[in-house]
Amino acid sequence: MAKQSIRIGTGSGWWGDRIEPAAFIVERGKLNYLCFETMAEATSSAAQVRARRDPGFPGYDTYLDARMRAVLPGCIEQGVKIISNQGWINPVGAAQRIADLLADLGLKGVKVAAVEGSLITARVRELTQTVLETGADVRSLEDIVSAEAYLGADKIVEALQGGAKIVVTGRVADPSLFLAPMMYEFGWTADDHRLLAAGSGVGHLLECGAQVTGGYFSDPGFKDVEEPWNLGFPIAEVTSDGDCVITKSPGTGGAVTLQTVKEQMLYEVHDPANYMTPDVIVDFTTAKLEAVGKDRVKVSNITGKPRTSTLKVSIGCLEGFIGEDMFFYAGAGCVARATLAKRILEERFKIIGLQAQEYRIDFLGMNAIHGEATPAHQTEPYEVAVRVAARTRTRSEAEKIGREVDGMAVSGVGHTGKRVPHAERTREVVGIWSALVSRDAVQGSIRYFES
Repeated sequence: MAKQSIRIGTGSGWWGDRIEPAAFIVERGKLNYLCFETMAEATSSAAQVRARRDPGFPGYDTYLDARMRAVLPGCIEQGVKIISNQGWINPVGAAQRIADLLADLGLKGVKVAAVEGSLITARVRELTQTVLETGADVRSLEDIVSAEAYLGADKIVEALQGGAKIVVTGRVADPSLFLAPMMYEFGWTADDHRLLAAGSGVGHLLECGAQVTGGYFSDPGFKDVEEPWNLGFPIAEVTSDGDCVITKSPGTGGAVTLQTVKEQMLYEVHDPANYMTPDVIVDFTTAKLEAVGKDRVKVSNITGKPRTSTLKVSIGCLEGFIGEDMFFYAGAGCVARATLAKRILEERFKIIGLQAQEYRIDFLGMNAIHGEATPAHQTEPYEVAVRVAARTRTRSEAEKIGREVDGMAVSGVGHTGKRVPHAERTREVVGIWSALVSRDAVQGSIRYFES
């Protein structure tokens, strides 16, 4: 008989998320599932760029070992299944690595599944037609380094049905990672759009980790949370009818309130009535939220519509380089010195013939965020950082930014503070574009490994 309720926890909300809360949620969360979300829009493309210049890069999450070592012993001991998109452009390699880590830890006989098939780089020009952002023909895009379709929950469900205790994927829609265990445990089918919409809504609340438990929420004196240095990752207590209670790890800081849940519910949702995922279209406008205890919010009545016949494709293209550097002034007159330094650099860029598509010189702490909209009359700060950045077509032009900033150390303005040069002053630009592909043209597949 299908379970009537399960507990799903979040292990990460993005690639750079903290690791300790994941271990803590396994220890105290009484979970059935732990889901890791680690991919941003540009993750696959950035991974492809790194793989081209670094033959030793495995293509999966660079924190895979650290995250798995932190949670594998507790998950296996307590029977917690893991679902993760840490596979990036190499889910098979990630699954093999997890199996090896399990063996190293003495955890034998654990089945690990890799879900692949999202990468369609070689076929993107024949499978897609229109760039959604511009209306241009996809074939007009140059220097495509990666194209991946957003898969849904179906192959993860199949892997769980195949006995996998750990499922690692490449590009899968964020809510689908969390929807899959609900479909598997409750027997929901792909055509039951009301339940799938409810489950995808729960997944959306969990996918960004601590954002729903008080992270990216605190505003001192306006929106305060307890112990923000000790934020607990979220847990959803989901029932077979699609309703859930959002809570967090016991003994942690942060907060789960109507406000934190509402903010996350609307986060990155362009149309709350039509939030499109590969599995279903979610309608958040019908949702009912109710505070049912400290750090406990019940979410119910999320509805939806059947899924579309297409999948979103994220296309990454190389679009030149960014050159960037920074230097500093402090004390009385710091803004005047920074203003003169800006003029010096502008004139020197003319002297060296900088070929930039655009460049900007900002004063951090004054106008770097709002630019020309910054109020004209401000109290002079005690210190100011001068950030210089340019977008160029070639690496050699981008490198000119750092060279000229280096020159400010002894050929600039008095009291210039300079940071030590480093390799990241020049980096490639990966532009991200979107298109649609027929879901019939993208078939996911599963490979199994065992520790």
